[in-house]
Amino acid sequence: MFYTGKEMYKRAEELINFLKTNGGLARFSSILKAGFYPELLSILQCEEKIKKVSRGLYMLTNNVTESYPDFVFASLQSPRGIICLLSALFFYEATNEIPKYVNLAIPRGTHANKIKYPPVRFCQFAFPAWEAGITEHEIDGHKIRIYSLAKTIADCFKFRNKIGVSVAIESLKIAVLQKHIPPREIMHYAKVCRVDKVIKPFMESIL
Repeated sequence: MFYTGKEMYKRAEELINFLKTNGGLARFSSILKAGFYPELLSILQCEEKIKKVSRGLYMLTNNVTESYPDFVFASLQSPRGIICLLSALFFYEATNEIPKYVNLAIPRGTHANKIKYPPVRFCQFAFPAWEAGITEHEIDGHKIRIYSLAKTIADCFKFRNKIGVSVAIESLKIAVLQKHIPPREIMHYAKVCRVDKVIKPFMESIL
């Protein structure tokens, strides 16, 4: 598509405003769907007004995300991915561990998208466990799916050999004693994840 100087300036402003209304970040497919042509992206990249964050993901150069930018970047590149395990614990302030990558849960047997940035670690969940306990949170204008804290605790015990038993136990204590998550809610998801017998003695010691 060829733009005249005046048309290009107008469309460039419209694309910048489109990105602003999407938290300064948008997927290539969304940009095309909104009626903008790839040539316009190239022009704005040359002018350093926007930048390519990762494959098919663009953001305003001067955009400053308020919180959890890696969660937004990872989620937009993996539509089926759900923030889980250490990343979810970090979101709920239920751990002292700082994640080195974004944990994303995907259904067992499905393809994991290649993501160059941010660092991502995929975990495959059995479908009943994958679809349980999903909550939506709006971060910088984007709806991000994260497991509830109760479900996350159950997942941490399910994957305790990967994240560490001590981390799972400590997060359980924080969830019950500080975050006031009902034990019955945690045990509900523990049954879904088939770790209710594992969690039960730790829960009893807390109560």
